[in-house]
Amino acid sequence: MSKEALVAAVKEIVTLSRSGDVDGSMDGYVALFNTPSFGENRPEDQRQALKLLVLAKRPANPPPSAKIVEAHRAAIGPLTDLVSKHNDPEDYEMLGICHLMIGNEQAAANMFREGLTLERARNAASDLCGRLMTRVSSI
Repeated sequence: MSKEALVAAVKEIVTLSRSGDVDGSMDGYVALFNTPSFGENRPEDQRQALKLLVLAKRPANPPPSAKIVEAHRAAIGPLTDLVSKHNDPEDYEMLGICHLMIGNEQAAANMFREGLTLERARNAASDLCGRLMTRVSSI
């Protein structure tokens, strides 16, 4: 997948989301993350697309829809690849969030702890370190 194709897909997803078509945008994320060539993009570009879904602010109530859960499930594959190749603490945080969304709290806790260990070694005073400490303590 070329960067242009990735940008076009993300723009389409964002347009659907802003127009109120949450299900359509979630379907777009599923299609994007399940595209075999998604992983051929630069890690930074993959992260940008993944962050739009995973780090989006959502109300606690009502619980996430089946489409939102399905989109997070689709993000697990690309995030697992990023974690295994780059060992970046922020990737661990996003992967943990995805596991929480699909109901796998143990895997989420493991991802948050691993990300926290890595981020503490890198910069114990970072915002990411604080977020990961909060996530670990909330599980």
